[in-house]
Amino acid sequence: MKNLLKNARLQKGLKTKEVAQLLSIDQALISKFENGTRNPTKEQINKLASALDIDYELLMVAWLKEKIINEFGTDGYVLKAMNLVREDIENSYRISPKKQSKKIQLLLEECTKLKNEIDEFRNFYSFRIAQALELEYTFESNRIEGNTLTLRETDLVINEGLTISGKSMREHLEAINHVEAIQYIKELIDKHFAFNERELLSIHNLILRGIIPEDAGKYRRVQVMIKGSEFMPPQPFLVAKEMEDYFIWYSENKNKLHPILLAAELHERLVTIHPFIDGNGRTSRLVMNLILLQSGYVIANIKGDYDTRMKYYQTLEKAQTKNNKEEFLLFIAQTEKESLQRYLDIIKPK
Repeated sequence: MKNLLKNARLQKGLKTKEVAQLLSIDQALISKFENGTRNPTKEQINKLASALDIDYELLMVAWLKEKIINEFGTDGYVLKAMNLVREDIENSYRISPKKQSKKIQLLLEECTKLKNEIDEFRNFYSFRIAQALELEYTFESNRIEGNTLTLRETDLVINEGLTISGKSMREHLEAINHVEAIQYIKELIDKHFAFNERELLSIHNLILRGIIPEDAGKYRRVQVMIKGSEFMPPQPFLVAKEMEDYFIWYSENKNKLHPILLAAELHERLVTIHPFIDGNGRTSRLVMNLILLQSGYVIANIKGDYDTRMKYYQTLEKAQTKNNKEEFLLFIAQTEKESLQRYLDIIKPK
């Protein structure tokens, strides 16, 4: 593992001091990690993987291997014990997997089929089509949060730079900021950047820029309540740890879950932590769509009309208060299916 860490650091052209600053730890610890005299903690492994662009699974396996050998040595009994551990883990996956309902499975299969069909017509991609769909996404995502700009007004604000009489400056900024956040996540995808805390905070910074600048890109420091919901987000002193666990969960599951389920889970988990003073909904939906676009899917555009918004909130609250995510996962999968079908209908030659 020490070679893995050192080589990754050198490849990125970073000094041990710079890595230490990224992890908020002493520089001497980084040197000890690299010469093998000290092992990182599990939490530090996640941060190292993110800071040095090392595959989390690769680094975690190397870390566990060294941890086991350092603690128990290479005695034959260790090997026998490891075989029993392997059997127990395999059995636990067989006996109690995170089962998905038939409805979700069928929806995922339908979405995969639509995505594969879209792949056949990628050469019909049009910037104007993408721009129109992203405009609709901005309009609907802001409408969910109470923005009163119409689709046409949103277009005039974004593409013509006009000011709409009778609409607040905040509503104008919400439209402009959201489009810039979409462009940012597309740049992340084009440059193959990994989704990590730094990028999340950058997305949120764009969402609140000029609206609440002192809180843009920063975790909340006060307790909040969700209007109209029974769910109470965690206390502010817990947010940093919750977010650390959030990115650990992502690293452990990003190559295991279907992209739509991964996107939906990241959305639900982020909005449940509610790490920001404002902009949690928009940011969570952008994260969801970052994951979908990374995997070749299309933007899942949740509509802002009353019925759809209420269903969205109700399924989300059920996931938060009753620990039952099935309806929310179904809702997101169905939304993605409809978005895929519409995109296919637009680009498919008649």
